[in-house]
Amino acid sequence: MNKYEHLPQLERLPHREKLVVLSGAGISKESGISTFRDKDGLWSKYDYTKLASPQAFDENPQLVLDFYNARRKQLLEVEPNHAHKMLAELEQWHDVTIITQNVDNLHERAGSSNVIHIHGELSKVTSSLNRLDPECIKEYPLDVPIKVGDKAADGSQLRPFIVWFGEYLSGMDAVIDIVKQADFFLIIGTSLSVAPASNLIYFAHKEIPKFCINLEDIPIPEGVDFIKDTATNGIDRFVDRLLELQ
Repeated sequence: MNKYEHLPQLERLPHREKLVVLSGAGISKESGISTFRDKDGLWSKYDYTKLASPQAFDENPQLVLDFYNARRKQLLEVEPNHAHKMLAELEQWHDVTIITQNVDNLHERAGSSNVIHIHGELSKVTSSLNRLDPECIKEYPLDVPIKVGDKAADGSQLRPFIVWFGEYLSGMDAVIDIVKQADFFLIIGTSLSVAPASNLIYFAHKEIPKFCINLEDIPIPEGVDFIKDTATNGIDRFVDRLLELQ
């Protein structure tokens, strides 16, 4: 069966209503990118205190850069999957905003045009003195390693544009405002175990349809339509649910 064969039916959906999506590591796992907190995730193999904190970078910048350079290079070896592509397709009928905990660029490569990365982006670098300085945040070729001695615009050591443990998560007020305006809210591929992203669903209007796609049983608020499935299978079931609402 062609997974896209039902897309023409989406013309029946209300035009340009706001679909807000919260995505997590589970959606990219199916493209071959490791999760963090699963039993086989990255933090089961590596000590995050030595790889993902400002203190770790100060103590051993080469070790931290090696870890992130490997993850950056991996992005050249993976492709967006069906779930990424379907979310991009939905922009033809809805005003779609994707709020992602992921630091990969698979949503953008699938064609999504409005993606908010709350935990940063592997494809960018910034200043180790002030990571939020807009003059220092820039795209950086994924096949070019970040090296000790590479400088940001302010003269400090370049670092990945990633929110590390212990760092402030900026822009959440604007993200909350987006969630408050949603006509539909979808959670896909996240266990809702990491705040503040895990709390975003509580800012969605209580009357709007809410959905969650996850292969594992996870705690979700009452009234959320839970689709127990992988992201790539569950996304089609989600679209079917939208059609049923019409």
